[in-house]
Amino acid sequence: MGTNTGSTMRAVVLLMTTIAVATLAACSSAPTIPPPSEVPLSNEALSLLAKKGMQPGSPVFVRVFKEESELEIWKQRDDGRFYHFRTYPICNWSGEIGPKQSTGDRQAPEGFYTITPVLMNPNSKFYLSFNLGYPNAFDRSWGRTGDSVMVHGNCRSAGCYAMTDALMEEIYGLTRESLKAGQPSFQLHAYPFRMTDARLAREKSNKWYGFWKTMKQGYDYFEKYRIPPSITVCERRYVVDAVARSRPDPAGRCPAFDRPFVTAFTPLPEPAQMDVASGNKLKGIANPDNEPSLAEIKTAKQQQSSQSSLANAAN
Repeated sequence: MGTNTGSTMRAVVLLMTTIAVATLAACSSAPTIPPPSEVPLSNEALSLLAKKGMQPGSPVFVRVFKEESELEIWKQRDDGRFYHFRTYPICNWSGEIGPKQSTGDRQAPEGFYTITPVLMNPNSKFYLSFNLGYPNAFDRSWGRTGDSVMVHGNCRSAGCYAMTDALMEEIYGLTRESLKAGQPSFQLHAYPFRMTDARLAREKSNKWYGFWKTMKQGYDYFEKYRIPPSITVCERRYVVDAVARSRPDPAGRCPAFDRPFVTAFTPLPEPAQMDVASGNKLKGIANPDNEPSLAEIKTAKQQQSSQSSLANAAN
């Protein structure tokens, strides 16, 4: 009787061990879900990069336009110039056109910013984010205050540029791949609006007109050469397309400069139509402090559809 009981127990133990091993093997072969910061670029994004003659790790450049609620991603191609990859709707931003000046003013910054790898935040409470580096040397020369000003997800903003999580994931992925491939930093130029001559002329009485005229120099340079310009800060102003021969003092006298020689831009073949991501623009519709309601999202979609119809009719 004892022998039979012992044999039965050994059989039960063997069976349980076999089940445990099989279970562990099954678990070890299950796919690992990466954190949002490491989600690979989608097949659709990779296909669009290939279609436009771009590599995932090629250098990246970012532009933001407040009035239009748009963020653009540009990628460098084989000729060393930058080409439009995709335009993303900014879900919301707080404040109005004009630069950020102080902590708590709820203004999103305007200016020329440099994002280094340490400014990338894979653990943001707003899904994913990267810090603009505000205040930069120019901002500090004017005594401007504030910190933790981001481009992030979650579609809520208190002085930042807020995207939807899905769009932020792609933007983060594109910039991440460029930094991983060796780009030491990337520029982000934040503008009040698209800096055309006609649009800027409407702001001659605005107190920020002089600042915006300088900003327009950076906008025009990129439009002409498709290369982000060198930016120096001295005498409490941006100097565009200039490399200082000595370390400049942001608040002091400007040193001697060199102007880099750049050949004229001859574009490589590229698709005629600009690619625009699908998403909502909730500025002026939803309170940037709160998560948007379904009714507000519906209103935004109707508004964007109407604007798109008018634009198509004008063309």
